[in-house]
Parts: sequence; structure tokens; C-alpha cells
Amino acid sequence: MVLQWIRLIAGGVLLLAGLATFIIEMIGAFRFQYILNKMHAAAIGDTLGIGFALTGLIIMSGFNFTSLKLFLVIVFLWFSSPVSSHLIARLEVSTNEDKEAHYRVKNLDVPEAGSPERREVSGDN
Repeated sequence: MVLQWIRLIAGGVLLLAGLATFIIEMIGAFRFQYILNKMHAAAIGDTLGIGFALTGLIIMSGFNFTSLKLFLVIVFLWFSSPVSSHLIARLEVSTNEDKEAHYRVKNLDVPEAGSPERREVSGDN
């Protein structure tokens, strides 16, 4: 009897954490202006929110074949959501015509002016 209450409370807390994550995701998706920021908010909600919600359902249903299927859904989403978000982000970056308005490209091979690496190379110490 006590174990059932503990499972119910723990599952409910995880479901509420998943719901809170989804609410934060929605706020971020509507509030951010740039598409990559919106995608970041959505990707966090997908992986973390669904992970919390399905883990809560696994705890509430007990450990049986249904919980194994829910766990496999979590694993599949944790692998597929970041990969698909990354591919969509790369498509956005490669096809964006107004790149300078959102970010700048930084060449990692050449140090920027004023950086410590640049001063050491030029002898301005």
C-alpha cells in the first residue's frame, strides 16, 4: 500500500516536471525571434520534457512490458531529436541569406586582434 503511494507521488512529480518543461518550451518557442533559438527551446522540451513525462509513466505503471516499451520510446527520442534538430539547424545556417544579422563566422585558425594569442604571435607584450 505504501509502495503504491510512493510510486504515485514519484510518478506525479516527474509528470509535473515534464509539464513544466513543456510550458518553458512553449514560452521559448513563442518568445524567441530567431529560428535557431526557437529550435533550441523546442529540442530541450523534446528530450527533457518527454523524458520526465515518460519516466513518470513508467514509475506509475510499474515495471512491466509496457514500461519497457515506454523506455524504448525515450531512448529513440533521445537519439532522434538532437540529430534532427542539428540537421535542421545546419540547413538554416547554410540557406540563411541574412547571416550577419544573427551571428558572425569566426575562423578558429587565425586569432582575433587584441586576443592574448595574437599578442604573443606579434610580439606586442
